Amino acid sequence: MNSHDLFVAWGRILSGKLPLLSIEITRECPLSCPGCYAYGDSHLGEHLNLREVRDFRGDELVQGILGLVRRYKPMHVSLVGGEPMMRRRELSRALPELSSMGVWTMVVTSGVIPIPEDWCDLPRTTIAVSIDGLPEHHDVRRKPATYVRILKNIAGRKVNIHLTVTQPMLERADYLDEYFSYWSARHEVYQIWMSTYTPQLGEQTPEMIRPEARRQLAANIPRWCSQYPKLLIHPRIADAILRPPQSPAECTFARMSVNYTADLNTRVEPCIFGGQPDCSQCGCAISTALHALQQVSVKGPLMVGQLVRGSMSVGRVVNRLRPNLGRADRWNNNSYRRESDLVQIRKTA
Repeated sequence: MNSHDLFVAWGRILSGKLPLLSIEITRECPLSCPGCYAYGDSHLGEHLNLREVRDFRGDELVQGILGLVRRYKPMHVSLVGGEPMMRRRELSRALPELSSMGVWTMVVTSGVIPIPEDWCDLPRTTIAVSIDGLPEHHDVRRKPATYVRILKNIAGRKVNIHLTVTQPMLERADYLDEYFSYWSARHEVYQIWMSTYTPQLGEQTPEMIRPEARRQLAANIPRWCSQYPKLLIHPRIADAILRPPQSPAECTFARMSVNYTADLNTRVEPCIFGGQPDCSQCGCAISTALHALQQVSVKGPLMVGQLVRGSMSVGRVVNRLRPNLGRADRWNNNSYRRESDLVQIRKTA
């Protein structure tokens, strides 16, 4: 995001709007990845699971996506799942509309299904493929979205690669170098993004990164920044990985975004992970990037974090003064609830 985009984002915040929107457009996925937060029992609260919610197809889904975007007027929308490519016909209709509306849109996929070539020509549209490690780990965790299948499905396209680092990847010193080197050499790849595994509170699983491994990971970031130009990461991220926001209230990403699940009605809270994420171990690429930006100077002693916090305070005042603005309910203290009045889509015979 350049300086112009930042000023536009602050303008949205000042007017009581949230610049980031995420939608789980389907509950369906052909994968069964260990550690997948979307299908966790607590992702949507104590009594609801992603596989249990209603989802949509055809016009209902297309209009539902566009309806949420028109309501929130975000700068950026992420279309996730489940596996969003299960709704590729609907996406082929929605993506051009979103592009023409001036909305930056990202589709996050496992690469298990071929990506339509014309999507890559749409302005402001990004396709991100999640590839969690080298074949020895990825192909076991994410079958049938294996390396062979992904390479076939992204051939001739332009995509971003997203890696979620887990503890087993850090057991070998050169593992991530091999990963970054391999994908940096692929002409289909525009950028590489890195997250670290974010557990839920109380979780104890092999994917969780141990403290010493986290410190070593952070220590390598400055070298990776200079060695792999396609790796979209900044040296400041190292500190954010070691000292992430300690709660959703401290997380700029959580506060600047709103997230919906596949029924286009139920909110995913307090952030994209849902449930009760352990913020002290958060490694979300966007969260850590925005957290690292807090200490960047805008002018003199004025920091980005101060400007964002001030803008959000003004946005809350705007919402109180202009109740019919079509505000984002995240500005209210009572934001963790379902909104039965948001998008009412009824199935017709």
